[in-house]
Amino acid sequence: MLARVPTAADYRLEVLESIARVEARQWDALAPAHLFTRHAFLHAFETTTCVGGRSGWQPQHLTLWHGDALHAATPLYLKFHSYGEYVFDWAWADAYERAGQRYYPKLLCAVPFTPVACPKLLGIDAPARAALASSLLDLARESALSSLHCLFLTGEDESLFANAELLWRSGVQYHWHNRAYCDFDAFLAEFNRDKRKKIKQDRKKVRDQGVSFQWLLGGDCSDEDWAFFNTCYRQTYREHHSSPYLNLAFFQKLGEAMPENVLLIVARVADEPVASALFLLDAQRLYGRYWGSIAAIPNLHFEVCYYQAIEFCIARGLAAFEGGAQGEHKIARGLLPVRTRSAHWIADTRFAEAIGAYLQRESAKVDDYLRTRQENSPLRVNSNSGELDENRR
Repeated sequence: MLARVPTAADYRLEVLESIARVEARQWDALAPAHLFTRHAFLHAFETTTCVGGRSGWQPQHLTLWHGDALHAATPLYLKFHSYGEYVFDWAWADAYERAGQRYYPKLLCAVPFTPVACPKLLGIDAPARAALASSLLDLARESALSSLHCLFLTGEDESLFANAELLWRSGVQYHWHNRAYCDFDAFLAEFNRDKRKKIKQDRKKVRDQGVSFQWLLGGDCSDEDWAFFNTCYRQTYREHHSSPYLNLAFFQKLGEAMPENVLLIVARVADEPVASALFLLDAQRLYGRYWGSIAAIPNLHFEVCYYQAIEFCIARGLAAFEGGAQGEHKIARGLLPVRTRSAHWIADTRFAEAIGAYLQRESAKVDDYLRTRQENSPLRVNSNSGELDENRR
């Protein structure tokens, strides 16, 4: 006789104020798993106080149990601001406050400081993930909070929320795709002559300054490497007159806990480090995260963050490179626009109607932008065809 599949009523719901309350083995056994929803990655934020405490991120991870077995879970936070999300709702919060209502705290289903489309509804099977989606919405409705925001969702996540009263928002990121290039010159061959010449000139200016590059996987990074990267990271925030979200302890923890998934690219002049960039990687993709420099070298940012990353992907046979949030300048470097998706539940129906109307207009503009950029690709062959919605994978 086949075992009965548990229904939503069979599950015991627990909200965990720390991911440490569940074993890494149980969390990571949930499918579909992803680099950024691994227990070690989420745990690193909490153990280094980047999340929790006075950070404005209070873990409220939602878990579904059948007996002592974890069947589904999602990273969930009580948020007291909108920093570190990369899907901007400051105007919504301002409208709430002007109407005399409290927008914060709110519920956020996302990976902290990580604008990457990856599964957020983790479960052992489709029924468990469906029960998790339903439970998440029930939790929001019963919370007396202003809203729930589920960011950077995959197509499967989206389908699990299909019949819910959610507002959908589209965004844009810039990704590079590997066409089985044998080397960087093969990639450059897809550009027209003028754009190919411009990239070569960019790279030559950097080489003429005597800059060399080192690719370090997490296990090869020394304390000095991490300390230098942290200096660069903080310098970038200083230049933008803002405060960094992460700290040296977090970067060191990543290198220790996930050495095979961490890449540090260090730029050197006369063997002295002058810039550094942090990436994460899995078997298929490279993800750009943070960079910084202590030297004013023209085009060094493009070289460290894009050209070296693309060379690494080609050398390792990785399928894609995600360049992070925003940055239309990435198009000229061969990173082409793709759509991102997020879902929002707003408790106040009046605000929900107004925000929904705004999102419809915004979505139409995103559609137009993607269509225009596809038609005017910098590549001679329009290699972005069919990938505008790649995050629905």
